[in-house]
Amino acid sequence: MMEKMTIGEIEQKLLIERSRDDAFIQFLKKDERKGVQKVLAKWEKLCAKEELLQKKFVEMTSFEREIRKQGFQLIAGIDEAGRGPLAGPVVAAAVILPEEFYLPGIDDSKKLSEQSREEYFAYIQSEAIAVGVGIIDAQEIDSINILEAAKKAMLNAVSELTVSPDYLLVDAVKLETPYPAEALIKGDARSVTIAAASIIAKVTRDRLMKEIDKEYPHYGFASNMGYGTAVHLDALRNYGVTPYHRKSFSPVKEYDRTIVE
Repeated sequence: MMEKMTIGEIEQKLLIERSRDDAFIQFLKKDERKGVQKVLAKWEKLCAKEELLQKKFVEMTSFEREIRKQGFQLIAGIDEAGRGPLAGPVVAAAVILPEEFYLPGIDDSKKLSEQSREEYFAYIQSEAIAVGVGIIDAQEIDSINILEAAKKAMLNAVSELTVSPDYLLVDAVKLETPYPAEALIKGDARSVTIAAASIIAKVTRDRLMKEIDKEYPHYGFASNMGYGTAVHLDALRNYGVTPYHRKSFSPVKEYDRTIVE
């Protein structure tokens, strides 16, 4: 029967059904049709990629597994987005994931495509035990400085969780909190829960910047997300500072004309 399979049928069995029948694979390796070998090579490449993603995912659960061994169950990953831009809020997220959560490919949100971030955002929202978000606007950033604003956004995100965590894993920042906590340098690439928080924070902030772009289209906020691109800097020179700009940041503070709300 296998001899009668067309290349399309083989591709469907391998790539759609995700078949891992070793006898079938060995049979295909003996098939001299170039199309079959091309499909098989594609399948093997895909399998290798999936294996790497699975291995990376297991590595990124190491902190969570060690913490659970200590008796903690509700581990909140915390990260923020938007410390560097010249405009817009800083947004933090806190995410508590179930122990069985599985999403190979999850990583620091900045390493993912926008489409992947949106897909992962939806999956995390649907599978998480709890998700909290904290947002600090530009005026408060100017008032208390960006580091303190990022910390406040993180603490606000924790307070927005509908389930109280018993341990916090935080990306790079030490928080004053009643919960046991650990700050991980580059935690968004080392911990699944921090990576999940990174994605929630980044997508939430990007959506906010796209809304701000509708109000002030000259600055390119929908594409630069408030960072100092050439388009953004040209708009600052030509149109001045918006209410969403961080006036304590250079070069924003060098422009003294403010757009009336």
